[in-house]
Amino acid sequence: MKTPALALLLLLSPALVLAQQEVDRASNNSPTPGNQQLERVSVSRTQTDTDLRRREPVAKQLYGRDELDKYGDTQLSDVLKRLPGINVSGGQLRMRGLGGAYTQILVNGEPAPPGFSLDNLNPAQVERLEVTKAPTADQSAQAIAGTLNIILKDAPRVVQKDLRLGLAYASEKPVINAGFTYGDRVVGGVGFVLPISVYQWNFVNETEGDRVRDKGVTGMSNVGRDRAFGRGFNISPRLNWKLDDDETLTLQGFFVQNSFRNEGENTTTVLFSGASSVLPQSLLDTTRNRGTFSANRVNLQYNNRFGEDRRIELRAGTGSGGADFDFDFFGRNKDGSQAIDRFTSGDNRNRNTSLSGKYSQYAGEAHTITTGAELERRTRDERRRTQQIDYRKTNPQLEDLLTGVEGQPFNATITRSAAYLQDEWEINKQWSAYAGVRHEQIKMASEGDGSQFTSTSKVTTPLLHLNFKPDPKGRDLVRASLTRSYKAADVQQLIARPTVNTDYEVRGPNARINTELAPDRMGNPLLKPELATGLDVAFEKYLPAGGLVSVGVFHRRITNLIRTDRPRLMTVPYADTQRYVITQINLSKATTQGLELEVKGRAGELFPSLFEASTALNLRASLNLYRSSVGDIPGPDNRLEGQQPWQFNFGADYRLKSLPINMGFSAQIAPEFDVRQSVLQSQTSLASRSLDAFAAMQVSKQDSVRVSVNGLFQPKQGTRVVIVGTPDYNRNEREPVPWWSVNWEHKF
Repeated sequence: MKTPALALLLLLSPALVLAQQEVDRASNNSPTPGNQQLERVSVSRTQTDTDLRRREPVAKQLYGRDELDKYGDTQLSDVLKRLPGINVSGGQLRMRGLGGAYTQILVNGEPAPPGFSLDNLNPAQVERLEVTKAPTADQSAQAIAGTLNIILKDAPRVVQKDLRLGLAYASEKPVINAGFTYGDRVVGGVGFVLPISVYQWNFVNETEGDRVRDKGVTGMSNVGRDRAFGRGFNISPRLNWKLDDDETLTLQGFFVQNSFRNEGENTTTVLFSGASSVLPQSLLDTTRNRGTFSANRVNLQYNNRFGEDRRIELRAGTGSGGADFDFDFFGRNKDGSQAIDRFTSGDNRNRNTSLSGKYSQYAGEAHTITTGAELERRTRDERRRTQQIDYRKTNPQLEDLLTGVEGQPFNATITRSAAYLQDEWEINKQWSAYAGVRHEQIKMASEGDGSQFTSTSKVTTPLLHLNFKPDPKGRDLVRASLTRSYKAADVQQLIARPTVNTDYEVRGPNARINTELAPDRMGNPLLKPELATGLDVAFEKYLPAGGLVSVGVFHRRITNLIRTDRPRLMTVPYADTQRYVITQINLSKATTQGLELEVKGRAGELFPSLFEASTALNLRASLNLYRSSVGDIPGPDNRLEGQQPWQFNFGADYRLKSLPINMGFSAQIAPEFDVRQSVLQSQTSLASRSLDAFAAMQVSKQDSVRVSVNGLFQPKQGTRVVIVGTPDYNRNEREPVPWWSVNWEHKF
């Protein structure tokens, strides 16, 4: 115990000051030994998140209502960014520093709907979060970095009526949020819960940047301001029907809808340019983006236990949703004259249906055999069109940016099927094992001008998880996992339809070759899925009063890595000149490994010489170190895209004894780092740090008030992309703002 306690003391020494004055005062009125013993007994009988984590057959981190409610967050992404080994960047969830499809997001064990954002879900509608770093057979193995499973709120055992009202402010004007949850158990074994949330947002970002292009011939700077605002609501009703002691039927709904609007102004000034440049000396860009998003899903689940040794679970689900948007761009010269107007509109519609079944049976006294199968079908219909008026032409008129491509419909059908078999084996009092194999097939078919393709990927993923108790009567665990996982290319990566960089005209007298820093993009229908072989080993020490010390290491070896190829100068049918175009290709291999440290617990248990056992101060800290290397890209810094070298989280929560007030803070720190993206291109990401804090007061038995702030002390965020061996670069930075909120909760 001395070693982890000393490590945590060094990591959290600033945090300990939070409660020192209150602790000193409370020490003069410390409880009697009998009272201390009574408190320990009460805690030991409570099923905490740590207790549930220890009982899981595979390594899994669980976070329940305490973590979800602590800061009064209205967006689930704010909860997630404070968890060990997780960060949220640009709305993307990243585990182990890896983003995109490396991290799998599930809602009640099923893939999240297309376009789903963590910002669309209020934590009040969530029962718990499950974070798994290594895949299991009964869930899709598209989880090289790990899986987040969001379990929606379940019907309560007793009547629940909660009302939450909140006011928040980040920029310009405050916004409101509200939530109401009503749940009860009624006659006939029927229980239900109806959580409803409505929310608004309003953010303003000040941006700046500069760039040099055309091999150092042209230099520009830009200053801008973006405002994003909107509103939305979500509902996740659930109905549980207990048919008898062993048979249940569950109906779960999940409905999200929001409307958004973005407005921006950006002034670009040409600092220097070549004699043949057609660029004006200054250009004012005004943008307007507005649209809607919706996702709707209904799931039906049937569970039955046949005797004491057999269980069956059947699921069926259907859903729909989509989005539409209109993006307007107005370019003006320094003197106010019109330069170019561009109008982009689009919409997409998604539909999905899924079926799954799982059967479990005890085999003797030591084995539980489970087998199952899944089938899912998704369709997507999409349309996009960009038109523009170029006032530099003799007869400016509204015309398609890409004739023959813009406005053409596109649709895709994705069929996913899977079958798996697993065995949970209690070998003896010290050893247990979880072995499984999963075979998954994904077939994509697309139709549309320039986007016809078919793609089929088949992956078999064997899995082995081992648990070892050094002391058969103790609580400590050593966990090890040897697994196979993968990442399949999504539809947008496969479509061979171009996305054009509009900084360089493609048609007419002003058509110019773009640059390597401003390429067009095109999908690659020949992409294969990435495959990863992973090893995870961790030691988890569970302390008597509920604390935890965890030390883990992991390694992933990835083949068929999908990475953006170097820009290539090509003759393309949609332009009057050659264009630089990038696409994604499969590289040979990559590796990533890391060290994960986590410590949390009561201050009195971690530092008994400094704090009384009854001191209501909880401490936590995590340090994650990451390394990676991409084989076909020269070093240094040839790491996986976006993976920071390290991440440090620390925080503390304290409950005052003199007043019914809880308070706490959580801080996240990550360094500046470079990533060599290709042979020619390198990107620098700026350092990040952030502080969240809250104070909550129980005003009465039914009422509580919570004040919180997210994102204090954040430095400028942004990137700098350079073309190796040339003076060309592109720098973009923005000034983030903190999010202040006050929330009132009433329990009826």
